[in-house]
Amino acid sequence: MTEQKEWFKLEFSDVFRYLNSSQEGLSENEIIERRNLFGKNLLPKKGKVTLLQVIIRQFLSPLIYVLVGAAVISFLLQEYADAIFILIILFVNALIGTIQEWKAESSAEALQEMVQITARVIRNGVSKNINGEELVPGDIVILESGNKIPADMRLFEVNSLLVEESILTGESVAIEKHINPIISEATTAGDQKNMVFAGTIVTSGRAKGIVTGIANATEIGKIAESIKDKGKSIAPLVARMEAFSKKISVIVLVACTLLGIGGYYAGFPLQEIFFFVVAIAVSAIPEGLPISMTVALSTGSFRMSKRNVIIRNLSAVEGLGSCTMISTDKTGTLTVDQQTVRHILLSDSSLLTVSGQGYNGEGTIKDEKENEIQYQENQSLFNSFLEAVTICNEGSLNGEGENWKHEGDAVDVALLALAYKSKTNPNKVKDKIEIVKEIPFESARKYAAVYYKKAGELHFAVKGAAEVLLEATGSSNHELSEEADKLAAQGFRYIAVAGGKVDEVLEESEFPAVDLLGFVALIDPPREEVKDAIVRCHQAGVEVCMITGDHPATALAIAKDLHIATNESELITGTDLAKIGDVSSKAFQDAVLGKHVFARVSPDQKLAIVQAQQKNGHFVAVTGDGVNDAPALKNANMGVAMGYGTDVAKEVSSIIITDNNFASIVAGIEEGRYTYGNIRKIIYLLISTGAAELIMIALALAVGTPLPFLPAQILWLNLVTNGIQDKVLAFEKGEKRFMQMPPKDPKEGIFNRMMIEQVLLASSVISLLTFGLWYHLINNLNYEEAAARNTILLLMVLLQNFHVLNCRSETTSFFKLPLRYNPWLFVGIIAAQGVHILAMQIPVMQNLLQIAPVNISDWGKLFATAILILIVMEIYKLVRYRKTDKELAKE
Repeated sequence: MTEQKEWFKLEFSDVFRYLNSSQEGLSENEIIERRNLFGKNLLPKKGKVTLLQVIIRQFLSPLIYVLVGAAVISFLLQEYADAIFILIILFVNALIGTIQEWKAESSAEALQEMVQITARVIRNGVSKNINGEELVPGDIVILESGNKIPADMRLFEVNSLLVEESILTGESVAIEKHINPIISEATTAGDQKNMVFAGTIVTSGRAKGIVTGIANATEIGKIAESIKDKGKSIAPLVARMEAFSKKISVIVLVACTLLGIGGYYAGFPLQEIFFFVVAIAVSAIPEGLPISMTVALSTGSFRMSKRNVIIRNLSAVEGLGSCTMISTDKTGTLTVDQQTVRHILLSDSSLLTVSGQGYNGEGTIKDEKENEIQYQENQSLFNSFLEAVTICNEGSLNGEGENWKHEGDAVDVALLALAYKSKTNPNKVKDKIEIVKEIPFESARKYAAVYYKKAGELHFAVKGAAEVLLEATGSSNHELSEEADKLAAQGFRYIAVAGGKVDEVLEESEFPAVDLLGFVALIDPPREEVKDAIVRCHQAGVEVCMITGDHPATALAIAKDLHIATNESELITGTDLAKIGDVSSKAFQDAVLGKHVFARVSPDQKLAIVQAQQKNGHFVAVTGDGVNDAPALKNANMGVAMGYGTDVAKEVSSIIITDNNFASIVAGIEEGRYTYGNIRKIIYLLISTGAAELIMIALALAVGTPLPFLPAQILWLNLVTNGIQDKVLAFEKGEKRFMQMPPKDPKEGIFNRMMIEQVLLASSVISLLTFGLWYHLINNLNYEEAAARNTILLLMVLLQNFHVLNCRSETTSFFKLPLRYNPWLFVGIIAAQGVHILAMQIPVMQNLLQIAPVNISDWGKLFATAILILIVMEIYKLVRYRKTDKELAKE
């Protein structure tokens, strides 16, 4: 019984025999036996992330390893103050990161599905409701409209059953089901029309089925199992920081070795050489960077949450901003996921246009002369048409303003919305008639119909497949058919409508003599805000492609409307891809290259498309909501799940979009780029000031002066005064130019030409000003070392205060950046200067840092000297960056 079978190929009687069951259901003993054999009908859920795991994650960074090493060295050298400083930094960094990531995990957990699926089963010949997890293979399940299907089943009794399978196929239009065996190779779930699958939804009709698979044996379970152990790709920021940390480690090792050897041959005592080595290590390592990065990422994460983007892992904040390709599904992300009438083609060849979108009454109906058309109780062709689609309708739609509720088939609800747009209430239309007989939709007939009485007269209304109704009504209007075909070529789904007075109610197999009234053209329309979002993507150098299970004509029409594609050469179907064969081949990569619309694709093909895009050099963000999307989401560089989507999709994604809107993804890219820009600003500040300290130590060794700073003073500069300022850089609003530039190459390091130039210039200016004063005080004014260090330490703090203004932008003058973009920066500058002045007054800090108060006159002179760093860098920006954003992006 555990062997996997192609159930769709079997007669249902053979399925019963193989599963040793009957239409009366299983006995209690059989149920117990099978539950022991197969277990509960539950998918294995990813274990909830614990608080301890989140805390441990904060220490899994190469830069943290370097800081731990520095703390150990400090302890060994008995520099306990330095070691304690570093450990405090590690603790604070872990605390901030833990708080942010735990909040993100909690937000993601809150989005998980909370409703348990129930099932109505027949056991021992008795119908009863049970929890869906109690189902076993061989159970008989009764399905009704609105049910969420709890397991995979082979159908054996069907009454007009329509099932929405978008979580498996990506298509929002419900699939009609039957009970006949399928002889052809129905390789995808969407082709197996005598089967229903766990997680899909019955939109209308009734059925009975026998359970063929539960838990991991379902289609959903197979996908969940296939992605369980696959690892995630590394975010660009993580890769960059790993490379950066390695470089810093090498620099520290080389600098310590060279300067240590130099100090030894210069005749320095060993203890002083040890101080040199500690000072070098403390200068070269940006101790405040982990906390500052965490603050920047947390700020970016918070800003994203305000724009409907939940970040499950902080590194994903920047990762989204690095994307070069967004591979998005169509339904619900690019479109509203609500069928909408766009055109009415009446039998007199009049073409009416309908505005508005979705399941509501907002919008109008206009003729070709832009005159608004409204329903009136007369015998006009339009009124007869509207009456027919309203009465031959099993859906419901009620509401006002923004509060609309609907039930039933998507097309039926869309037709009711059409009635509201004609300024009539469909419920009032139905109140004036009496239903005599309903003929439900069946695949053999390809139409639904209703006999009804109005004002004592018998009428017949019918809607369905165009080819069937054209023949049944005897319509020979070829021009009308050609116009309808043109609508289909534009991606519209169209159905025919007929109706009129009749003399009697006929057998269901007979069709009364009525007239063709016209065609209605429907589509799941694009979201209004998506077109602008895609334009912004293109401006930012991000390509967008659509991957859907929908019809090629529909997919291309939506893609053209949204400027994703311009012509048919950018479209390829799943059938075309299947002909290539090996998905890992160069031929498959070449087939994917340059394509922006992928239609009629299977979940496996979606994964192969994403992998081919990655091989073609793209950093890919993939959107999805269904279980069918999970493999592609897992293997993407950035998996983006929709908030209404399945648990499986959310668990494998780094990002969750709570409003299911493509425009929110673009907002996330924008915030990601702003966050990375702010991280660069922080690194620029820390590395340039740290490099200045390193240069000063090297100059002291070369010239033969004592160390300008003690290790504790360097830590004070790096972690406290500069530490306050670099944190507030994380709150910069973001420069608009970032969304006018192509994405950074994920392989590109943090230190590009632009960064290197500015770090070298700024560190040189800072070190020369500070060391020049140090040399002057020691050699010309005969200051004691402690007094001289006190003076240049204050100068260094002032230089940091002015230099943070330079760091607000690598290209734009500080004077062009409004204060409102980051008012916290000036609070940080005042706080950094205030903390240092306060420390100069407190005995404990005086002893720890070897500092003392200075008079206002000396402070003023140092203030004037420090302004030079701002002036020099402003001149540099003025001369260097008279370029366009695209030219700057290449540097």
